Amino acid sequence: MKGAIKLYKQPHPKSCFMLASWPGIGDVSLMVAKYLAEKLHAVEIGEIEPVKFFEPVGVIVKDNVIEAPRFPESKFYYWQDDEGEKGLVLFIGEEQPSLKAYDLVNCVLDVAKSLKVKMLYSCAAAVTGIRHSEEPKVWGVATAPELISELSDWNVVLRGDLRIAGLNGLILGMAKERNIKGICLLGEVPSYATQVANPKASLAVLEILIKMLQIEVDLTELSRVAKQAGEEMERMAKRATAEFIDQFTEPIWEQEEDEEDEEEE
Repeated sequence: MKGAIKLYKQPHPKSCFMLASWPGIGDVSLMVAKYLAEKLHAVEIGEIEPVKFFEPVGVIVKDNVIEAPRFPESKFYYWQDDEGEKGLVLFIGEEQPSLKAYDLVNCVLDVAKSLKVKMLYSCAAAVTGIRHSEEPKVWGVATAPELISELSDWNVVLRGDLRIAGLNGLILGMAKERNIKGICLLGEVPSYATQVANPKASLAVLEILIKMLQIEVDLTELSRVAKQAGEEMERMAKRATAEFIDQFTEPIWEQEEDEEDEEEE
């Protein structure tokens, strides 16, 4: 969309890659992108003007004072290795628009084209019957058959036919239309926990992504967060099980009293 893109810098590495990310199930994608931006000390290089894609539907109030309407941000960040050989563009969208999603994605791809992005990556959640205590696998899809062998090299699960909802999937379909190669990595998320953040799935995806990109990122902090989230999920599961038992299981002594009452009748 004309006039929507604002780029402050135009980097020119020899080889450039992009990760595009929006919120989704388990916040898998957004967590990966934000963690990379933080650990790589990526610098902001541009944004997409939000007023063209979003309509504020409320305001924030702090200490009883109403703040001015705030639009969701859609920003580009950039990291480059010391030799200037490899560059990574991170697009992070705070929210998926209800309208003009196609136009917004085209803006992201316009930037990818202008920066001569060699490969576009996205991340998403794969909702499965996995339990929260299990190690999530990572599924993979690509925009072209010749990229599938690359996915196999990284021990990614190839599930054949599936559907990726939202902009984290749509961007790869539109990238294919514009002859941009792309790969999507999907971290497994339990079907009963789609409404909570899943750093464990994000960690599984990120471990493979940084290998594909051949970059070094310290995953210690995300590993700790994933462990804490798993422990909290386990506590919640135990509480839910205990509540279920209390509510639906009749104590033995009450069962005996009921039997005695029936005999007397």
